[in-house]
Order: sequence, then structure tokens, then C-alpha cells
Amino acid sequence: MFIVRPIARDDLPAVLALSERTGTGLTTLPASRERLAERIDRSIASFAGTAPREDACYVFVLVEADRGAAGSRVVGIGAIEASVGLKEPWYNYRVGTLVHASRALGVYTAVPTLFLSNDHTGHTELCTLFVDQAFRHGRNGPLIAKSRLLFIAEFAERFGEKVIAELRGRVDAQGRSPFWEGLGRHFFAMEYSTADYLTGIGQKSFIAELMPKHPVYVNLLPADARDAIGAVHADTEPARRMLEQEGFRYDGSVDIFDAGPTVEAFRDNIDAVRRSRLLPVTLDEVDPVPDNPAGGVPWLVGNRSFGGFRAILATAPPRVDRLPLEPHQAAALDVREGDLVRAVPLAPIDR
Repeated sequence: MFIVRPIARDDLPAVLALSERTGTGLTTLPASRERLAERIDRSIASFAGTAPREDACYVFVLVEADRGAAGSRVVGIGAIEASVGLKEPWYNYRVGTLVHASRALGVYTAVPTLFLSNDHTGHTELCTLFVDQAFRHGRNGPLIAKSRLLFIAEFAERFGEKVIAELRGRVDAQGRSPFWEGLGRHFFAMEYSTADYLTGIGQKSFIAELMPKHPVYVNLLPADARDAIGAVHADTEPARRMLEQEGFRYDGSVDIFDAGPTVEAFRDNIDAVRRSRLLPVTLDEVDPVPDNPAGGVPWLVGNRSFGGFRAILATAPPRVDRLPLEPHQAAALDVREGDLVRAVPLAPIDR
């Protein structure tokens, strides 16, 4: 059984081990014990309700647990930044167009450009999504990823009207980013991995100091750098498809380092948020057929506790007025017969 819960200080060694397996491009999960410990402290303060809006960050871990056990093996992580850019600048490139025209010569040319932007300031960001390679099976990825949407649905007042996700851009097996090689290296004079790491540990002042201040003409970049604009890392394709199924769309913004796309949606229009329901729990003493009883579909189920949030997957018919849970599932959520839970079928097609 897998459970999603808020991160705890004791999770630091496991999360550090995860961070060392992410490779480059996942800026919000740096392989730095100090930075991760600081992020865990921020998350604990956020779940305690003591963090100001500009500093609120909710970090969740995916835990493998045996029935009836507390479970301590962390196999995945996901987070929500409540409001980006209010404390530290949040940069991206806005993909735009400049027109050059001459009536005398009869020339009209539309040139794609990149403008340095802070357009997403104040928006909520889904970030730091990573599942250990050995556990990327079944529905573990969607569980940790979509549990964040369930949390947003339950505590909507704590988040912005728009929700964004910055997807990891194209990087080869050697950690080389074609966009960085074609543009960033000329201004930063360092490896992509170094710039990515410095951003991850909070040293962002060099971005404002070294980034080009004028629009970048895309046509002047090498072909592989142009092709990388808006493209995602191979490992990120499933996450992009999942977000698009929930209603997120590419908004024309890309990461300043690897040109990965930013997708966005209005909070209340996200499918899992809009269609989630409050349902009373009914306890079922009989275990259903594993994974897919007749007529059943996987449901994402979360309790309504802010500081003690838990989320699991349970199987139930696609249309219910009461949500049937097995006793060990109810125990994992810390709910009892008749308690309300927030739930939504995991797949949009089942809603």
C-alpha cells in the first residue's frame, strides 16, 4: 500500500537519496542536505499554518507501507509552492513575436523572440515531482502527483487563482541541454548542471546579473536549441500528458535554462479540483479483488486534515454516494465510519 503524507524531518536522508538520482533539470530538488533541510522546515511551518503566504511550501512524500504499519520507506516526492515570485524573483522566457516590415522594399517578417519575464508572480506552482525508478509502476506517479490537486481543492483559499507547472526541458543522457549550449552558456560561462544546482540551492542573484536584458531572436540560435524550446525531457512526458488531461495548457512561457514549457490552468477549472466531492466513508470488512473489482475504478481519496493530510488510492464504483473503504485504508487516512473525505476518480475518463 502507498500513502501520501506531508514530509517530516526524519525523511531527510531518504529525500536526499532521491535527489541524488534525479539528474539535472529538477531545480527544486537539489542534492544538498542543507537546502533540503531548509525546505523541510518551510514545509513543516506551512502545514502548521505559521508560514506567511509568500513563503508557504507544502512538500509531500509517497510512502510504501504494509497494512497496519506506519510505513517509513519514502519512494517519491511532490510539492506545491503557494505563491511564486513574492520572495525571490521567478524568471522565465515569454515566447513572442517581433515584426520587421518595410513598405518601400515590400518586406514583412515576423521573427520569434524570447523576452525575460516575471509574468507568473503570485501564481501557485506544482513542483518537485519525482518517483524512484523502481516504483514507477502501477499508479504511484499519478497518486503523488494528483494528491496535490486534492489538497488544493480542499484548501483552495491558501492558493492562487492560477496554478502552473514548469516542466523539465530536453536534456541528453550526459546532462547536456541544447538550449543552454545555444544561449545560456554565452552569458553565464558555466555548465548547465552548475547553473541548475545554484538555482536549486537558492543562489539566484546571478540570473538577474547575467541574463540578456533585451529580446533574444530565436532565429539566431542553433537548430537544436530552437527545437528544444517548449520540448520536455523524455521522463517528463507522462507528467505533461497527465496535466493536460486535467486541463493544463502550454502558456507560451519556457524555462530560462533548458526551455522546458510552463503549463497553466485556473485553479477552479482543474478537472480533479472541480469534480472532487465530499463523501461519507462506509467501512467494508471484505477485501475486494485486488486492483479492480467488477465495476470498480481507482479513486483518489484524501482526508480533510490540513496538518495531518493523507491520500491513498481506493477502488469503488464510478458513481457512489458513500465511499467504501477497507479498515486498513480508513486507518491510513485516520478516518472512521461516516467521516467525510474528499475524493475523485483518478482518471478523468471515469469522472
